[in-house]
Amino acid sequence: MPPSSVRVISVIGAGAWGTALAHLLATKGLTIRLWAYEPEVVESIQTRRENTWYLPDVVLPNSIQAMNSLSDCLQGTDLMVLAVPSHTMNSMMALIRPLLKKPLPITIATKGIEEDTLQLMSQVVEGHLPESWNTWLTVLSGPSFAAEVCRWKPTTILLAGNDFNLVNRLQQVFLTPQFRVYAGRDVIGAQLGGALKNVMAIASGIVDGLDLGSNARAALITRGLAEMIRLGRAMGADTSTFYGLSGLGDLVLTSTGTLSRNYQVGLQLAKGTDRATLSATTRTVAEGITTSRAAISLASQHHVEMPIVQGVYRVLFEGNNPRHIVSDLMSRTAKSETERMGSDGMHTFTPSSLS
Repeated sequence: MPPSSVRVISVIGAGAWGTALAHLLATKGLTIRLWAYEPEVVESIQTRRENTWYLPDVVLPNSIQAMNSLSDCLQGTDLMVLAVPSHTMNSMMALIRPLLKKPLPITIATKGIEEDTLQLMSQVVEGHLPESWNTWLTVLSGPSFAAEVCRWKPTTILLAGNDFNLVNRLQQVFLTPQFRVYAGRDVIGAQLGGALKNVMAIASGIVDGLDLGSNARAALITRGLAEMIRLGRAMGADTSTFYGLSGLGDLVLTSTGTLSRNYQVGLQLAKGTDRATLSATTRTVAEGITTSRAAISLASQHHVEMPIVQGVYRVLFEGNNPRHIVSDLMSRTAKSETERMGSDGMHTFTPSSLS
């Protein structure tokens, strides 16, 4: 499947990121169908050429066809890009599966972990497809604010998949002079990095909201990366992935950038706003909220300590005072910074290896 064979692309999910990807791909002369759940979003795009709900002030090319019908959106498509919120992925795939008559490339652009099953998005999608179709899956992850992508700010991102030939071909589909795409094989690491960094961004927002200073934020990001690596290693990811775009790159962006929804959640939590109020007053989804709960369960399942994630969880779901959580983190027993490895090369979970 050479890039030239990709003419029609279906983007499922018209939030900010789905709309930004549709905008990016449409500028390459491709026919883009953008499925939206809300009829108001379809009407806005079709009549105003703008997604006023999720990505205002961005003019969308005429080649983007917004629609509410999944069957129309997927008819004769060459590539499906999934950009729906993580908590809807399972139900969306249940609707999509009967419409897929043959295997086709599927790129997952959603970052998150399903809360009930603790599955990564690729695992959720695989659960609805014949096993022989799994090689058609790729994941897109990395530091990429939607608004900046649409304004042609330089952006680099990772496309990972088990079939490296497919990854290389799709790499050319997404690539533009301003949107640089790197190829990778570590599907687990790419997804874990993209999901867990949202929890760390909430913690970073709390630190900044409490005016604890740049030193504290730098420490938070550094130790947050250590937690991400620890869980990733336990789940079979390649450690080096977390030092790349979908790990450190995305972590730095969302933990410092004011455009980050998760960072903004942290700022509000620091001011005393509770989770219920946050959910009721925003239209967009901050994936770090649900991911914090899923990450706690994964950490327990894999016998990994993640004190920063646990702190965010306690603020969100147990009503703990954010300042008390920071105090607890700072008063933990002093340890060595470097983590110990066993003779087999696997991480050894001893008290001195926990942050």
